[in-house]
Amino acid sequence: MIAPMASFPDLVQRLCSLPYAAPVGAVVPHAWIVGGAVRDALLGGVPEDLDLVVEGDAVEAAQKLAAALDGELTVHDRFGTATVIGGGHVYDLASARAETYARPGALPDVRPGTLEEDLLRRDFTVNAIAASLDGRVAAAPHAFEDLDGRVLRVLHDASFLDDPTRLLRLVRYATRLRFGVEPGTEALARAAVATGALATATPTRVGGELRLLLREPSAARALAWVAAWEGAPLGIALGFDAAVAERALTLLPPDGRRDLLLLGSACRLVAAASVKAWSDALGFPGRERDVVVACADAQGIERRLAAAVRPSEIAAVVRGVAVEAVALAGALGAEPLAPAGGQRAEPVARAWIDDLRHVTLAIDGDDLLAAGVPQGEAVGRGLAAALRARLDGDAPDRATQLAIALAAAP
Repeated sequence: MIAPMASFPDLVQRLCSLPYAAPVGAVVPHAWIVGGAVRDALLGGVPEDLDLVVEGDAVEAAQKLAAALDGELTVHDRFGTATVIGGGHVYDLASARAETYARPGALPDVRPGTLEEDLLRRDFTVNAIAASLDGRVAAAPHAFEDLDGRVLRVLHDASFLDDPTRLLRLVRYATRLRFGVEPGTEALARAAVATGALATATPTRVGGELRLLLREPSAARALAWVAAWEGAPLGIALGFDAAVAERALTLLPPDGRRDLLLLGSACRLVAAASVKAWSDALGFPGRERDVVVACADAQGIERRLAAAVRPSEIAAVVRGVAVEAVALAGALGAEPLAPAGGQRAEPVARAWIDDLRHVTLAIDGDDLLAAGVPQGEAVGRGLAAALRARLDGDAPDRATQLAIALAAAP
């Protein structure tokens, strides 16, 4: 349960006791800690980073804080905000402000405002609580009761129309915090999705919010929620199978990207060209886009893997393919690798991910050149033949690998 009003000094004391909050009180005494840090502290957590609202010039305050922390300062001129990174923590500072929207989905036009106006412009009531380091607490209406009831509520009826990316934030917070959605807010969200509100925001803003959602521990639940929206409001028709995604995650190695696998699994029924164009529009970096596109072809990869018998044939199918796509193909049911020497059969995708992709040769191109092979295609041909033999268990040592490479090179 949320602490009663009388115990709010405990909240302030808890925030003040954070070693990375102390410099704020010393350097920016007129700052308020707001948003997720206060919410999480009231829920019993320990916030890692601090969002600060300054009654005054936030940039000037950030400069003082950066100097005190010997930290890195970044100023965002359009909004009069700044970010300070110091001591392993992030401080986002903004002047108290009010905002209006020229049209649905546009970036806000901001002006200096009061703390009350600043709280009322936020996305959900539970994020509209502020605590000053001198002991004061302020909150938007319903904030404490909603935190107590573990529900998300918007602060006004046009919230999702003004900023449609709040729809994705609703999903992200609800699944991360395991909060419900207040009935009126749920109806507003459904209406905003149905009327295409997300299309009024720039694709890069939607993409940025989607990437935040995908990085959450609760991303699978969140993606299932988003994929269930009707009418492809994100621009393509996502289809998410939680069981397939869970199987794929069990195959994903530590060097794989969980977030990209999940998104790719939701795109696997969409043409790869459409996934590529969509990912580009949402601002995914090239390497991340390529992983998602590769996952869209997971069914084709699975069919080719199912036809592979020898380890070298598996390698021919998936060499150069993103490991996330191989894991997803495995989750779709690639046939097990035929057992050798009485050993237990191993799933094809796992065989590649855990073992085969790490197989290397004891020789290299210099060995072939030293043996008289002319530089060029012959070297690559010889090494490829040696690697195939090595994968299939026919060239376990250097001498055998070199002999096979030399025989294949001419």
